[in-house]
Amino acid sequence: MSALAHYLEEEGIASVAIALIRPQAENTRPPRALWVPFELGRPLGPPSDKVFQRRVILAALGMLERSPGPVLIEDFPADDPREAADPAWQSPSARLEGGAADGSALAAELTAELHGLARAYAQSCTERGRSTVGLTGLAPAACADYAAAWLRGPTSASPVMDMSPVLALRFVSDDLKAFALEAALAGGGKPSSRQLGDWLWNQTALGTALHALRRQLLAGDDERAKAVAAFLVPALRLPPGS
Repeated sequence: MSALAHYLEEEGIASVAIALIRPQAENTRPPRALWVPFELGRPLGPPSDKVFQRRVILAALGMLERSPGPVLIEDFPADDPREAADPAWQSPSARLEGGAADGSALAAELTAELHGLARAYAQSCTERGRSTVGLTGLAPAACADYAAAWLRGPTSASPVMDMSPVLALRFVSDDLKAFALEAALAGGGKPSSRQLGDWLWNQTALGTALHALRRQLLAGDDERAKAVAAFLVPALRLPPGS
């Protein structure tokens, strides 16, 4: 968005970029940028908090009234109010310590875990009236089966029309992450993004499986697969030196 702002301004369209990574905004130097200290993927702050999101939007639009120079970067003054941990929240499942290690056993554990989350996911969809699962067009169970197949070894069959197997794996992983995180919201709890991330990446078979799939893709010779590997696990959740 910061880079795109230059093209908009050249056409006479005033712009404000909302930047989640301040150094990136400093390097691309958009005419105006509002840096927000929120989690990646949440440029307006916590989901469903209309009052807080309106504050962010008004702060960004307010920058259009000021033109002190070629570049203006301001910091939004408040953090995401949902970043405080919810002590009442309980995760819907947790992987047992010392769980499956080899691909076939982990595949079975992953399938069982995701099947066990189905009821919580359905409850969450009913409570919130929406879901972000659906990038692949596959049912969550089919996504689980496809990820499990990859854990047993690279597959040449894609369950998604006009999509290569490795690209299908990328979008399947996104659907599975959304499925698990939405299941974790069932019951009206308000866990922070850190709580959710710690649960997903440290306590679930899904988190373990995605790390394993990333290593599997990086170990191969397919450059497209290596590019997809970068999307399976966020950089902040990688072991040092990965």
